[in-house]
Amino acid sequence: MARPRTFDENTVLEAARDAFWKSGYAATSMDDLTAATGLGKGSLYAAFGGKRELFDRVFRDYCAAATAHTRAKLDGPDAGAYKRLRAYVLKLAADSAGPPAPRGCLLAKTGAELAGTDAAITDQTRSTYDALGAAIASCIAAAQRDGDIAASANPRDLSAMLLATLRGIEALGKGGVTVATLRRAARTALEALPRN
Repeated sequence: MARPRTFDENTVLEAARDAFWKSGYAATSMDDLTAATGLGKGSLYAAFGGKRELFDRVFRDYCAAATAHTRAKLDGPDAGAYKRLRAYVLKLAADSAGPPAPRGCLLAKTGAELAGTDAAITDQTRSTYDALGAAIASCIAAAQRDGDIAASANPRDLSAMLLATLRGIEALGKGGVTVATLRRAARTALEALPRN
C-alpha cells in the first residue's frame, strides 16, 4: 500500500524551480534537487518522475504564471490602457536590476540554454512568448481605441518591439546594468510608440 504524501507539492515545486532557475537545467543535479526540496530521490521520482519530468512541470507552471501575471497587469477597459502598459514596462525595467542580484527570467534562461536543441522546450518557449506578445498587443489595441496610441499603427508590430526591448532589458539587468539605465531604455521604448 502506497504511503500518503507528507509534503506540500507546491512548496516542493517552488524549491525545484528555484534550483533550476539558479543553475539551469543541465547544471542542476538530482542531488541539488534533493537538497533544495528536502525530499529523497525516491520520493522525487515517485511524485514527479525524473529530473526532466520535474523540470517540464516547473517550466510549464512558470510559463503559465508569467502569462497570467502579464494578462492581469494589462487587461482592462480601453480607458487607462496606455497607463497600464506604461506601468507594466517601467516595473519590469525596475525589477530587472538588483539588489538583490537579479536572477533573470526562467523563460529566457531556459530558452537560451535549451531552445533550438530541444523541440518541447522550443515549443513551450515560443508559445509563451506568443501569449505575452498577444497580451501586450491587446493592451496596445485598447490604448488605440482610447485614443492614446495612433490607430494607424499595427499593435502586433508594436508589441513585438516592446517584447524584444523588455527581454533585452532583462538580459542587461542580469549583466549588472544599473536600474537608471534600464528605466531610460524602457522610457525610450514607450516614447517610440506613435502617440496621438
